[in-house]
Amino acid sequence: MSVDERMRVLMVSMSLQGHINPMFKLAKHLLSKGVHHVTIATTEDGRDRMLKNTKPSNITNNTNLNNSNNDSGIELVFFSDGLSLDFDRSDTESMVNTIREKGPKNLSTLITDLTKVHNYSCVIVNPFVPWAIDVVVEHGIPCALLWIQACAAYSIYYRYLKNINPFPNMDDLNEKVHLPGLPPFEVRDSPSFILPSTPCHFRQVMKELFEAMDKVNWVLGTSCYEIEEEIVNSMASLTPIYPVGPLVSPFLLGEKERSDVSVDMWIPEDSCIEWLDTMPDSSVIYVSFGSLIALSQKQVDNIAVALKNSKKAFLWVIKPSDGESNHVPELPNEFLEETKERGLVVKWCPQEKVLMHPSVACFITHCGWNSTLETLVTGVPVIAWPFWTDQATNAMLMEKVFRNGVRAKYGEDGTANVEEIERCIKDVTEGPRAEEIKKRAMEMKELALRTLQEDGTSNKNINKFITDLIVGNSARA
Repeated sequence: MSVDERMRVLMVSMSLQGHINPMFKLAKHLLSKGVHHVTIATTEDGRDRMLKNTKPSNITNNTNLNNSNNDSGIELVFFSDGLSLDFDRSDTESMVNTIREKGPKNLSTLITDLTKVHNYSCVIVNPFVPWAIDVVVEHGIPCALLWIQACAAYSIYYRYLKNINPFPNMDDLNEKVHLPGLPPFEVRDSPSFILPSTPCHFRQVMKELFEAMDKVNWVLGTSCYEIEEEIVNSMASLTPIYPVGPLVSPFLLGEKERSDVSVDMWIPEDSCIEWLDTMPDSSVIYVSFGSLIALSQKQVDNIAVALKNSKKAFLWVIKPSDGESNHVPELPNEFLEETKERGLVVKWCPQEKVLMHPSVACFITHCGWNSTLETLVTGVPVIAWPFWTDQATNAMLMEKVFRNGVRAKYGEDGTANVEEIERCIKDVTEGPRAEEIKKRAMEMKELALRTLQEDGTSNKNINKFITDLIVGNSARA
């Protein structure tokens, strides 16, 4: 595809690892299609964390951008969220309310500075900065939304917040929800930001996003049509979503990396790959609950006992919690001693490299959407243990639509008991269902990979998006 060399795209995201990662991967994808340059704008606390883990040359320390400071085609720039760098952002209410109040002016100032140097064909915003949509529109730049969750979550939010379909009593978690394109599911499997029990500031973010949806020119999705076909089709007559994923790193797709820019906010322990190299194929249980989930001591204890009893090798990521405490639950001393020959515990790891490693047998996951896409692309069976936001919806998809794993059952405190964790491990690694689950995981891998090929739906969608930008550029020239 021939793309105007002047085509530049600006992206705006919260500085959360799970939010900025898909924006970054879309940036790489756009560059591979001929877009000249992508600028990713996020908040200054993100710069503070990235500087510890990335090359300083990739990061712009101010908004004077007369000279691009790297040749990767991707540049990172920053604006203030209105809070000091040492503010404890685990106080999510203060963080959300302050960025809603201060973010628009600070982002607008940044865009003003950026557009003194370059014109932008489009600004792509993250769903969790809905106030950015009005800022972009005020600057007269076309706006796109990158939906960073499953198309299923988009459909549920849209239909609920715009009163398209009837919903049951959302206070009763056992009630059934019936929506087009989706299997029947319980209220508890809805995205938590529409549940009455969720703090108001989170529910308000989604309300504001869907109120602003008519100002958005395109809704792009990190998913792919082939794995959520009925769901995507069901939205076609409303506000369509155009999947351009799976948005994963190029090397997972067998392609060459296109940029040496990093947005990692924690240092991965690459030694775990060397450790995996010493393990037999399909022998290791990989355990990770993402960048935000902080496990309780009871949850850690139960996982530890189940892993010990399984007699299987494991790689377990236990990330320190964010915030002032930086707390890490303690592992029993006897656990570490008894499993030292077959287990490795790390604080952070290069997850995509882990999941594509042949020694990995299954993944105990919180079901964040980025992790879900990575499991689909690598064909790794999952044990789903969701906590909040879209994770229960993703677990429902894994169980009822993708059928590439099992779901852990747990009580109101979110803690699965030892026996339940052991059951899940057995089901996906050696039980009568293990072969069926692995086969299905590999089928989903084929579907996910096919969509980015020349005649694949995601490839066609991204080409259509870029064509729209070219036409828009010509109209505004």
